[in-house]
Amino acid sequence: MSSETNHSTFSVDHSFRAFVEALRADNDLVEVNMEIDPHLEAAAITRLVCETDDKAPLFNNLKGMNSTGLFRILGAPASLRASRKDRYGRLARHLALPPTASMKDILDKMLSASTLPPIPPVVVPTGPVKEHSLSGSEIDLTALPVPMIHQADGGKYIQTYGMHVVQSPDGAWTNWSIARAMVRDKKHLTGLVIEPQHIWQIHQMWKKEGKDVPWALCFGVPPAAIMASSMPIPDGVTEAGYVGAMTGRALELVKCDTNHLLVPANAEIVLEGTLSISETADEGPFGEMHGYVFPGDTHRWPVYTVNKITYRTNPIMPMSACGRLTDETHTMIGALAAAEIKRVCQLAGLPIKESFSPFESQVTWVALQVDTAKLRESKITPKEFQKKVGGVVFNHKAGYTIHRLVLVGEDIDVYDGRDVMWAFSTRCRPSADETFFEDVRGFPLVPYMSHGTGSPTQGGKVVSDALMPAEYTTGADWQAADFKSSYPEGLQEKVRANWEAMGFRKLD
Repeated sequence: MSSETNHSTFSVDHSFRAFVEALRADNDLVEVNMEIDPHLEAAAITRLVCETDDKAPLFNNLKGMNSTGLFRILGAPASLRASRKDRYGRLARHLALPPTASMKDILDKMLSASTLPPIPPVVVPTGPVKEHSLSGSEIDLTALPVPMIHQADGGKYIQTYGMHVVQSPDGAWTNWSIARAMVRDKKHLTGLVIEPQHIWQIHQMWKKEGKDVPWALCFGVPPAAIMASSMPIPDGVTEAGYVGAMTGRALELVKCDTNHLLVPANAEIVLEGTLSISETADEGPFGEMHGYVFPGDTHRWPVYTVNKITYRTNPIMPMSACGRLTDETHTMIGALAAAEIKRVCQLAGLPIKESFSPFESQVTWVALQVDTAKLRESKITPKEFQKKVGGVVFNHKAGYTIHRLVLVGEDIDVYDGRDVMWAFSTRCRPSADETFFEDVRGFPLVPYMSHGTGSPTQGGKVVSDALMPAEYTTGADWQAADFKSSYPEGLQEKVRANWEAMGFRKLD
């Protein structure tokens, strides 16, 4: 690896290589040097890693790698760690934060750029991603070690953790986003371009122009950039400037060889080409973030044409083997949507303090912690508050993937799924404490939408109020029956101090 991968430079260059080295330094990386088959085996190992919170696997010897070494695979790039102390360390390393950073620290860092002026990227003449290239007859996606991730998938998914780059026809808005894509043949992919996502909005603009969309797909980008690509930041905001503001330095971008788009100069791999406005192909099924594959469930989606591939020496392809808890689709998609939902609520004047999508909900819920003192000052009724919150969130793009909002008080830590489930299960009376929304856009990837009852794209959303009536009027009138609340502080300290001496495991 080049000198830029030194762990000490990670906070400076924010490159994917430096991120991998940070994982190595954290003892959070397993280098797998035996030959691994990209057909299911690499994904099977990664899936077990996700379900056991083990170290990220780096597959250095994939069956089918050609003489150029194109490419290795890093699995589970943003999944959880087993230790409670640095549980979110892999996500923290995306943002050059200490591995012990909390989820709140991580999301606050992501939101920090929303109040800062953007720092535009710097265009450089070349970069590591230009070290090698394939074009014309050299391009054969079917010959690359593209992973088959689930046995019921409709094909090999090269795009699970890459960054699509598209730009509006007038050049005013460049969008970076994550949307799955499957290999169709030697030079083509097909994948989701779903309303109202930003890639769909720009696709519609080019359709009006009657021209295919100039497109690039970048793998192994600066980790802060892939985080921003997964976040539902406002329409029209260019992620490059947002990431620059968040990291405090301009990203270095380089021009594609076959179109005018700019891509990260230190990316691992870039596919250049076009996104068709007219040609579609069958895509799917795919085991998505909700943890299901419906065999044979295919849909027609636009076709991507690959005209050139550029890549750095010995490149690394990040892969998300998504499904049941816990992988990148949960740690990033739900968490980042929740962060933007908090910002949207606060801008609307709602008394929301914290917001998070509990992993246990497979990112279909967001818990909103309410400032109950401000709530009481407003004199609003529970039903009025439920309608107001749901109206703001479910009519905003940030709430598109979320189908249940759970309102909780300050005693509930929204970052702790057990806390949220406790409040929801014991404080929210079904129906009476809920307001349903059937006239808003629904997320069709949720199984009960696409394969359940009712419209696959409309409604199916609810605000579940787990605030007790007293929290609207006089304040909490109960005491939790737990260690923190049921015993004097002095006794708690004594118990903790003697814990290991009594023979128990060390407390985090």
